[in-house]
Amino acid sequence: MEARSSGITNGKTKVFHPEGGVDLQSYQLDMQILPDGPKSDVDFSEILNAIQEMAKDVNILFDELEAVNSPCKDDDSLLHPGNLTSTSDDASRLEAGGESVPEKNKSNGLYFRDGKCRIDYILVYRKSNPQMEKREIFERNIRAEGLQMEKESSLINSDIIFVKLHAPWEVLGRYAEQMNVRMPFRRKIYYLPRRYKFMSRIDKHISSFRRWLPKKPMRLDKETLPDLEENDCYTAPFSQQRIHHFIIHNKDTFFNNATRSRIIHHILQRIKYEEGKNKIGLNRLLTNGSYEAAFPLHEGSYRSKNSIRTHGAVNHRHLLYECWASWGVWYKYQPLDLVRRYFGEKIGLYFAWLGWYTGMLFPAAFIGLFVFLYGVITLDHCQVSKEVCQATDIIMCPVCDKYCPFMRLSDSCVYAKVTHLFDNGATVFFAVFMAVWATVFLEFWKRRRAVIAYDWDLIDWEEEEEEIRPQFEAKYSKKERMNPISGKPEPYQAFADKCSRLIVSASGIFFMICVVIAAVFGIVIYRVVTVSTFAAFKWALIRNNSQVATTGTAVCINFCIIMLLNVLYEKVALLLTNLEQPRTESEWENSFTLKMFLFQFVNLNSSTFYIAFFLGRFTGHPGAYLRLINRWRLEECHPSGCLIDLCMQMGIIMVLKQTWNNFMELGYPLIQNWWTRRKVRQEHGPERRISFPQWEKDYNLQPMNAYGLFDEYLEMILQFGFTTIFVAAFPLAPLLALLNNIIEIRLDAYKFVTQWRRPLASRAKDIGIWYGILEGIGILSVITNAFVIAITSDFIPRLVYAYKYGPCAGQGEAGQKCMVGYVNASLSVFRISDFENRSEPESDGSEFSGTPLKYCRYRDYREPPHSLVPYGYTLQFWHVLAARLAFIIVFEHLVFCIKHLISYLIPDLPKDLRDRMRREKYLIQEMMYEAELERLQKERKERKKNGKAHHNEWP
Repeated sequence: MEARSSGITNGKTKVFHPEGGVDLQSYQLDMQILPDGPKSDVDFSEILNAIQEMAKDVNILFDELEAVNSPCKDDDSLLHPGNLTSTSDDASRLEAGGESVPEKNKSNGLYFRDGKCRIDYILVYRKSNPQMEKREIFERNIRAEGLQMEKESSLINSDIIFVKLHAPWEVLGRYAEQMNVRMPFRRKIYYLPRRYKFMSRIDKHISSFRRWLPKKPMRLDKETLPDLEENDCYTAPFSQQRIHHFIIHNKDTFFNNATRSRIIHHILQRIKYEEGKNKIGLNRLLTNGSYEAAFPLHEGSYRSKNSIRTHGAVNHRHLLYECWASWGVWYKYQPLDLVRRYFGEKIGLYFAWLGWYTGMLFPAAFIGLFVFLYGVITLDHCQVSKEVCQATDIIMCPVCDKYCPFMRLSDSCVYAKVTHLFDNGATVFFAVFMAVWATVFLEFWKRRRAVIAYDWDLIDWEEEEEEIRPQFEAKYSKKERMNPISGKPEPYQAFADKCSRLIVSASGIFFMICVVIAAVFGIVIYRVVTVSTFAAFKWALIRNNSQVATTGTAVCINFCIIMLLNVLYEKVALLLTNLEQPRTESEWENSFTLKMFLFQFVNLNSSTFYIAFFLGRFTGHPGAYLRLINRWRLEECHPSGCLIDLCMQMGIIMVLKQTWNNFMELGYPLIQNWWTRRKVRQEHGPERRISFPQWEKDYNLQPMNAYGLFDEYLEMILQFGFTTIFVAAFPLAPLLALLNNIIEIRLDAYKFVTQWRRPLASRAKDIGIWYGILEGIGILSVITNAFVIAITSDFIPRLVYAYKYGPCAGQGEAGQKCMVGYVNASLSVFRISDFENRSEPESDGSEFSGTPLKYCRYRDYREPPHSLVPYGYTLQFWHVLAARLAFIIVFEHLVFCIKHLISYLIPDLPKDLRDRMRREKYLIQEMMYEAELERLQKERKERKKNGKAHHNEWP
């Protein structure tokens, strides 16, 4: 036995490598010492005992290895600047035997030093960081999970260490099964629906006609896009027991890079770094500063010396840049499947939604442009603007105290014409159309999302039970209760504590809204004070256009205040959200999203609401003006109406904000990355930049926003509000939004591909809480547009005049001939001698007729000064008010009925998709049944061969 044992363990030596690995092949079983002859003569129990002793020695070796590689100091003591140090399991290298190491893989910075193990994830830390012990335990547990690891110091700063991780096939398979990662296992079979002969003939004629038409220029060239196999195959949750069912051409590429990084991130989130039930996960190490960054690698450079048309794409990043992020393809569809494969479903859904929103803006922009052009075409036939331009004998009262002069109504001819461009007969139709459009957009997006969810295998996907936030655990670790789902004890927040925190948070929200109102109040005071200042200005251009100058400068100042308050609101929203102590990250994200949207929405639209519904509504009348703090006279509307002020407010804010957002989205990362490259060139010379490995190039890029896609969604949602809420006052808003979004898609694509580190690929079924916000904006838009048409515009007063007081009264007509005399009927008369002392103008108006004026006109429906009730409301005022209220009620009910009817008629799931899902479910069941039947038949045949068949088994 001793001889045989010594022979079995012959050659057993301990071999250590410089990388810290151990040569497992030094343990060899010399089976040649076994005696020849029948197998029964061999004592296998002795061999088994020898193997067990060998296993113990192997464990001892690994313990000694761990002691060598895990001293009191960190592994970084073994590193040298620019030298690669490996702590990976060398067994995988030895499996390759004498294969040559690919030099190309070594040089591109995407593989380990051996050129075979692809880098799936990068961790970055500094050697000077004091969290050495936590990091050491964490990395030891990473190796225990089966992940392979290499370290390398930065070429720029030797204090920065890059930890490169690689997941072998066994680890990927094990965790892919745990995470229910769906992988392709059978090619899809498409069945064409049966068509009648008549329909077939029509299709033939249409196809023959299409041959003469040019090919669709917006479609991407299929030859340049890779064959995304998972989109053409049925998928099922990965299972190692049924691995033969899946389509595996190459184990190295079976799991794509995004899936590999997602699996590794899943592993890292469940690895302990300290003793204790809550001392677990990479996020906590990033929070406490143990690691500086964690990210998956980009797939090489996004540029190539050769053309993609002649030499093809170098990698998926290069392909995305050429087919998606390049400005030359701005008119083409997005390669959403490729975006999803590279960045994950969550980012893919954002770009799918943005593309769908942009596509749906085309009809809205076309109709809005048609309304504007209709105003241009009918401008010469507009009776109201004609009367305003010809009213040289109508003298209007001053619009401010003392310094504002009397003015002819004809002086506002230009403003009356501009108002007609936006406020014409097609405005009401456009408001109804946009309300219906918002509903159709949301309903069809649900259908589009369902198709995407089916194509991307998100139908049956459910989010995992989320981990509790570390801040929540630290705050409520003393009080625990059982989780009803997992059955494990977890920290618990008392109901009274939660309510008190919500009350404090709501109070903070209310206070910040009051700050917004105070800012609007400041703008109002500025407008009131400035209009008098501009009226006394030396320059005639500003003096004659004092109201327009006041509105323009007020809007610009308001925009600056909006941008400054947005910075403050982000800090306050972050403080209030952390004060609430949400339990999970999704709860934190939803709470923060609601606060930020509410703050920014109120901040952005408060001045617009003031101009639309309050400007010029509560000013009183000449001789009895209402004043702020009994000092400043409230601002009046221009003689041509208040709509021109609302148009200026919306146009300037929309253009400036979109320009600023686009600059900050692209300009800031470009400047930051340029500054980083400049510092490197100054310190190390320009030639060092070329030799940087991929992990260092990515580390020098900007990290993705800490709030994920929050800023991108928020920008588009606020734009959606501008496009729908006051669209009756500014029909060109959808056109401006469309032009911006065409640029926005390529800006975001360029930013994700070239300026940001590659974000972790995460899954999502929809756009989350933003859909509910969109629905809320759609409902609010119906109400605001009803009020804009009824109160801000002159649509209702003109309608009342045409049917009740005009030349066509009682005839049921409302054409332009029925509007004769409308301007005179909408103006009231004021006796100049009734002015208050502080309101009396310096000029007596003698420059108009040579003698002092006795009367002036102002916009209102009031009795003349010589009536029984001087300056009281006329009957026409009450008719107009009743018509306005009736229009608001009828408009809202009609549009809401149309919206609900459309929502009811449009199913959330397309019929062909429902049939495809049922068909796929049936085929998958059949395939699984056939595969199982085939396996049972094989087992039965094997039993028969071995003589173990039973007579009582089922046929």
